[in-house]
Amino acid sequence: MTYELWGTGRYTKEQQSRLNDALLKSWNAPAHQVTTERVKLGDGLALIRIPRLGKEYRYVVVEGVKPADLRKGPGHYPGSALPGQIGNFVVSGHRTTYSAPFNQIDRLRDGDRILIDTRRTQYVYKVTGRRVVKPNAVEVTAPVPFHPGRRPTEPLITLTTCHPKYSAAKRLIIFGELAEERPRRLTTASGR
Repeated sequence: MTYELWGTGRYTKEQQSRLNDALLKSWNAPAHQVTTERVKLGDGLALIRIPRLGKEYRYVVVEGVKPADLRKGPGHYPGSALPGQIGNFVVSGHRTTYSAPFNQIDRLRDGDRILIDTRRTQYVYKVTGRRVVKPNAVEVTAPVPFHPGRRPTEPLITLTTCHPKYSAAKRLIIFGELAEERPRRLTTASGR
C-alpha cells in the first residue's frame, strides 16, 4: 500500500514535470512555430487548477483516459469537447494513487471555480452539481450529460473519479458550466 501511494505519486510528479515543461514550451513558442495539429494521446492538453483545493493545486491534463494516460495525471476523454467549446469537456482522474489529482473533488460545492488554461485562454467553469453513479453510467460523458443524442448548446465540464475513496464501486461526478473566458496569463516553466 505504501508503494501504491508514494511510488505511484513519484511517477506522476515526474511525468507532470515533463508534461508541464513541454506544454509551456509549445505555448510560448513564436507564432510562426505554432501548429494546428491535434494533441497526441498521452501528451499535455491544458492545465487544470481548482482554487478550493489550494494555491498549489495544478495539473497538466493529458489527452487520453487509458491507464497509462491516467498514471501521468488527469485525462481528457478523446472525442469530448475541448476547453471552452460547446459540449462537454470531460476529465477523469485518480482519487488515491498516481498523485491522486481528484482526491478531494468531493469538497467542491456549487459556484466553486475550475480553471482550465490553454495556449491563449483561461476558461473559468463554475460547479453546478454533483452525482454519484454506477461505473457503467457513461451517459455522464455525453455532450449533454444524461441526455445522449441531445445537441449541446453550451460549454460544460464534467470531472469523474472513483467513489468512495479506495474503491471503484461507483463514480463521483462533478458538473460545471463555462462562466467566463479571459486571456491566459503568461507562465514560466515552473508554472508560477
